[in-house]
Amino acid sequence: MGKRDKAILVAITRNERPEVIDEHLHELAFLARTAGLNSVGKVVQGLTIPDARTYIGKGKLEALKEQVIAEDIAAVVFDDDLSPSQLRNLERALNPADREEKVQVYDRSLLILDIFLKRAQTAQARTQVELARNQYLLPRLTRLWTHLERQRGGTGTRGGAGEKEIETDRRNIRNSIAVLKERLAKIEKQRQTQRKGRSNIVRVALVGYTNVGKSTLMNLLSGSGVLAENKLFATVDSTVRKVVLGNIPFLLSDTVGFIRKLPHHLIESFKSTLDEVREADLLLHVVDAAHPFHENQIEVVTKTLKEIGAADIPTILVMNKSDLLQDRGNFEEMYGYYRHHGYDKIVFVSAETGMNIDKLKQMIFEEVKKKHLTIYPNYLKNGFEYTALPEDLRVEPKP
Repeated sequence: MGKRDKAILVAITRNERPEVIDEHLHELAFLARTAGLNSVGKVVQGLTIPDARTYIGKGKLEALKEQVIAEDIAAVVFDDDLSPSQLRNLERALNPADREEKVQVYDRSLLILDIFLKRAQTAQARTQVELARNQYLLPRLTRLWTHLERQRGGTGTRGGAGEKEIETDRRNIRNSIAVLKERLAKIEKQRQTQRKGRSNIVRVALVGYTNVGKSTLMNLLSGSGVLAENKLFATVDSTVRKVVLGNIPFLLSDTVGFIRKLPHHLIESFKSTLDEVREADLLLHVVDAAHPFHENQIEVVTKTLKEIGAADIPTILVMNKSDLLQDRGNFEEMYGYYRHHGYDKIVFVSAETGMNIDKLKQMIFEEVKKKHLTIYPNYLKNGFEYTALPEDLRVEPKP
């Protein structure tokens, strides 16, 4: 473990069950690890309302400061978003004047934005993350600017190194936001033109919580080589592949995973990418069936789909990683539970082992066929037939 990558996690509990707090901190530790930080401790305080000045109480803050100094901690990561004043007060408290190597204070949004920045590959994704980050930064003009500027790789939105005036910073960030919005509008115009060209083909989108196996499933269904890692937000850029089941072609897209407390600015900036979801004819809502809190994750995804206007799209609930369930008898119980909660198309699969993948393909085929007939109503009349599945099952990846 590196000396300057150690982090302490901080959260408050508002009467949540201990196992819920543990799960939240586990996810936060996973986020930190994805961002290159190693969690070596945690601070949890029971508060109905966070302290307006420093998020946690004075006593906890003093204890945290002592631990930071004693263990040479590089970063302190908070599970909630911090207000600009909380962020400034915490940076002052944790960075005394005589401390040579400053402690970086992260709140949840900044941590996620950092991960997205490292993961984004396409021009569109990078622009979206830059825009979200600058919108986050504008009211928080602290050393965050220096921290983020290092990661930009010298994009050049700040003036000379000696410029410290807050108004100069504000003007530079506002100018950067304006430039990024203009750039994003041009990219979006190009994407709209591309999507218009796809109006004559059925579109299917993979959605779900982050790290539930969407990219692995994408590779299995399309034969493509989409990055699939055991990390949060392994996929930031949307990926579209052509797939053929039976004799019906359709487009399958893999988009960014959702997560609890996803930063608002990030959702706003990624709305153009999420058009792949909004404009889909069918959603494959992928779930980690073996995760102890998969019900909460489904709620997060459902809520986010509502926020982006995709709640009414036909959906197949794909319970992935079902091979990891200890009790296979849970299938029937879980099936009944989700049928009761409005999901009428449910399948238990494992993208890792191939379990029930043919059954999933059959369900996709039946749903795609319905939409295909609305696009080509004379398809059957013109002598064409739909190849039956699974007897004549085939998947053809795009060359």
